Amino acid sequence: MRTQHELGTRERIVRTTSRLLQQQGYEATGLKQISQEAQATLGSVYHFFPGGKRELAVEAVRHGDKEFAQFLRTAFDQEDDPAAAIIACTRDLATGLRESGWVDGCPVTTTALESVGREPAIQQAAEDAYESWRALVRDKLTRSGFADDVAHDLAHTVINLLEGAELSAQVSQSEAPLEIAGRHLARLIDSYR
Repeated sequence: MRTQHELGTRERIVRTTSRLLQQQGYEATGLKQISQEAQATLGSVYHFFPGGKRELAVEAVRHGDKEFAQFLRTAFDQEDDPAAAIIACTRDLATGLRESGWVDGCPVTTTALESVGREPAIQQAAEDAYESWRALVRDKLTRSGFADDVAHDLAHTVINLLEGAELSAQVSQSEAPLEIAGRHLARLIDSYR
């Protein structure tokens, strides 16, 4: 992974914003803080994102989407069996969350919750992220022989439960919600074989 100084200014701004939104949400994240932590001038932020904070938040959500999609791909590549892959995924999520001191939860959810009904562009970027994650799960399941309709419904269930379990793990500062979710999702997937 490249260091903060090796990244281009625009990429530093987006990654910094994504991290800050993940940890503290849209409302609590200001452009001044973003520019300082990204080691970029406020003028640079507006140069790359003339639409201001809203435009930058949309791009940060898209970045979070790509990061989590890559996380899912990596977890799914560890195991051929989709049930085992989900357990690997929840285990890795729990470990990452614990190692972050319980602050690095979903890169999209905090921002998505704050945008509902108020920031349609951010809300749409979040929905696009959830759909891309569901597609990854659905593809894993269909490649493993599950019928399209079953894979579709299971993909929704997997992403919904992962999101809820990750939030619960953050609040309780415990890996247990993710571990339990992984076990039960694996059983659910196995029940459709």
